[in-house]
Amino acid sequence: MAKTRTAIGLMSGTSMDGIDIALLRTDGQDVVERGESLYIPYDDELRWRWKKALETAKVIKDRRERPGDLGEAEQALTLCHAAAIKSFLMRNGLSTADVDIIGFHGQTVLHRPDEGLTVQIGDGQLLADETGIDVVYDMRANDMVHGGQGAPLIPIYHAALSANLPDEFSTPVVFVNIGGISNLTYIAEDGQLSAFDSGPGNMLIDQWIEAHTGKAYDRNGETAAKGTVSPPLVRRYLESPFFSANIRRSLDRSDFVPPVKGEVSLEDGARTLAHVTAASILKLAAYLPQPPKTYVVCGGGRLNPVIMAEFSDLAAEQGARVIAAETAGFDGGSMEAEAWAYLAVRSLEGLPLTYPGTTGVDAPVTGGVLARHR
Repeated sequence: MAKTRTAIGLMSGTSMDGIDIALLRTDGQDVVERGESLYIPYDDELRWRWKKALETAKVIKDRRERPGDLGEAEQALTLCHAAAIKSFLMRNGLSTADVDIIGFHGQTVLHRPDEGLTVQIGDGQLLADETGIDVVYDMRANDMVHGGQGAPLIPIYHAALSANLPDEFSTPVVFVNIGGISNLTYIAEDGQLSAFDSGPGNMLIDQWIEAHTGKAYDRNGETAAKGTVSPPLVRRYLESPFFSANIRRSLDRSDFVPPVKGEVSLEDGARTLAHVTAASILKLAAYLPQPPKTYVVCGGGRLNPVIMAEFSDLAAEQGARVIAAETAGFDGGSMEAEAWAYLAVRSLEGLPLTYPGTTGVDAPVTGGVLARHR
């Protein structure tokens, strides 16, 4: 029988906007008791540093390489996460003795599934030593060793949450995570999982807004709300081979790029990219075993009312309903961090993190590296 542990999950996603932290009591299987969560944003200097790391990482051929100043960036990122953990513990009146394990995602700086290469900077041993808590990290790599895409990893946690969905939500249900990149998790009635990246999430909008205004994102969709959709631009994105390929693949930040500056107005670009985010999800949902009836949305994209309105309108045309995770009783902001806590416990138990239906891995496989604090 699996042991129930108290775990903390740490997530810094492709949006590179900050650190999500979540506490979870779980056995890595059926027991899921969600606790406190916290979001700590990066300042502009740190966001610039992580973006610079993306450029440095382009020359990597082996995931252990740290060219240029990437090693220094990794150390800085790890210490930033250690400080976040200490702040979280203090805010919630917890000590290191109250936590059994940390699930540490790190920051993805390179993801090339076709080459079997994924790089998340983040020193698990340093984090364990700094916090005094054991750490599981580097959870994507073993999936790739066994033929998988290295993403998405969150579906097994979505499956655990689906057991607690209120009966009012019609099945089939699909969890949609709209982060920098969007991904889908379909849970069949027999528990079988189908999951894959569905296209750009907030990433393109964030890049578009930052290039024009210097702001990190389109707060409350205010810019997009003033624009109109450009059909030619939508077609250009949705005609990408990514959407028509016979094999579903995971995405890197560089697989899609924002429009050229001046191609459309600031407002029209933001509105069009919001539409592309929503339309991408529906386009890829066509590959699921059955048409979904309910979409449960988590991640930062659920906070953009223009994305949610576009998504709701398009889904309604197919007889489906779109709801934010909170409507189903979940926390859409901390769900990925919760998932990383869940995955850390599964890793300790030697349980699978990924499956043929989620990443295309040859067979269900576990993963992660354990660093014990010294």
